[in-house]
Amino acid sequence: MTTLVLLRHGETPLTPGRRISGSSGSDPALSPDGRRQARATADALAHRGGIEAVVTSPMRRCRETAESVATRLGLTVRVDRDLREADFGAWEGMTFAEVRERYPDDLSAWLASPEAPPSGAGETMHEVTLRTAAVRDALLARYAGATVLVVSHVGPLRTLIRLALQAPPPTLFRMEVAAASLSTVSYDEDGTATVQSLNDTHHLT
Repeated sequence: MTTLVLLRHGETPLTPGRRISGSSGSDPALSPDGRRQARATADALAHRGGIEAVVTSPMRRCRETAESVATRLGLTVRVDRDLREADFGAWEGMTFAEVRERYPDDLSAWLASPEAPPSGAGETMHEVTLRTAAVRDALLARYAGATVLVVSHVGPLRTLIRLALQAPPPTLFRMEVAAASLSTVSYDEDGTATVQSLNDTHHLT
């Protein structure tokens, strides 16, 4: 059994306002609350035990979260570029309410189809799915039988969970993956996945 523990990065200044923060935006650092969340998560994972490797998105908020955990666990961090968040094009920095006001047709198309890009030639969710699935397959091959912490963003983490459930693309918009939350997916030898937990935030309270 190979287990991926999925950790969303801690809060940034954009998180409380639910502003879109993709891979072509400002690449914000963790806020003070986000750093506190990272430390709390590190403590919880140290208590849990069993993490054998830490892999992260290259984006600053994820690297800072991953480093906090890895330092606590005595592990090194490996960066995988394909764990980055989606490119949201012209929507970067906006709330979805602002996107709906300024780009209503583009938003409706994006919500309806994984093949539709955000305004400004951003990345489609189908493209995010392809690279996320490739990361998953590489992790399962490299860390067979191990437990790996994967530090990433809403888009890739929801995608990993959706693929594990064999759920249709609209499921992406029906699950919560909060800042610094933990979700767990296990895979048996033939790749069959089981979602063990989703959006656990108990360690933050």
